[in-house]
Order: sequence, then C-alpha cells, then structure tokens
Amino acid sequence: MPAQRRGAAIAMTRPELDAFLQAGPVCRLGTIGPGGQPHVSALWFVWDGTHIWLNSLLHSQRWTDLGRDPRASAIVDDGGLDFTRLRGVELRGRVEVVGETPRRGEPNDELRTPERLFADKYAGSVFRHDGRHAWLRLTPEKVTSWDFSKLRR
Repeated sequence: MPAQRRGAAIAMTRPELDAFLQAGPVCRLGTIGPGGQPHVSALWFVWDGTHIWLNSLLHSQRWTDLGRDPRASAIVDDGGLDFTRLRGVELRGRVEVVGETPRRGEPNDELRTPERLFADKYAGSVFRHDGRHAWLRLTPEKVTSWDFSKLRR
C-alpha cells in the first residue's frame, strides 16, 4: 500500500493498521446507488492483511449496487467523545465476488482463509454456509488512517 500523503503525523503504522483492522468488529461499506447517490451499510468483515472480506446477503442494496458499480469505500473506526481517542481506517477500492453465489460450501482455496478468520472472529470457530450470503473481496487502492492519540505524544 502506498504511504499516506496527508495527515502523516496521525497515520497508523502498518502493524498498527493490521492490528486495528483485525480487531475491528464492524465496518461501514459505502456503495454507489442508482442515480449516483451513496448507500452506506454496516456489516461484519475480516482483514487478511491485504483485502477486506465481506460476507454479504445477496438480496441487499449493497449487493445490487456493487453489481452495477464495483467501487466502494469501507471505514472501520472507534473512539468516542474524546477527540484524542478517535482512530480509524478508510479503504477505497473495487469489490469483486469470490466463490459461488450463494455460498453453499463448495471447496474453494481462495475462501479458506477468510472463512477461517470470519469463523474465529464471529462464530465460535465454526463457519456455516446459509445459502443466502456470498463473499465480496475489497482490494484497497487507497488507504487512509488516523489515530489522534498520536497528537499527544
């Protein structure tokens, strides 16, 4: 990933960014709706060190939007009312479908890692295919991070 140009003083290091994305419980995914308006939805995700993986309902506005235009932006953040605790990462890029739709569990080497990560993070180490979801992979073209606690140092 290229170095962040703006806000370098508050940018996360690569190890900080990886740890933050691996621990983050929810991302908000922005897609482009019909007519160009934004649509943002919250969902579970996993980070494999290179991509954000989203296990998305097929019958959702996000899925429809991405079928029309694969550009998306995902934000993972935390903090609260104290400005110096605000941290986050925005990943912009293109999303692609990986595996069968809906996902029913056919062997797929590309999905072995995201399904293991997802199971460990959200499902007690057991990933269940429900026939309503499928995998989306966001490949970041631009990454912006912020950690305002660095301003206190």
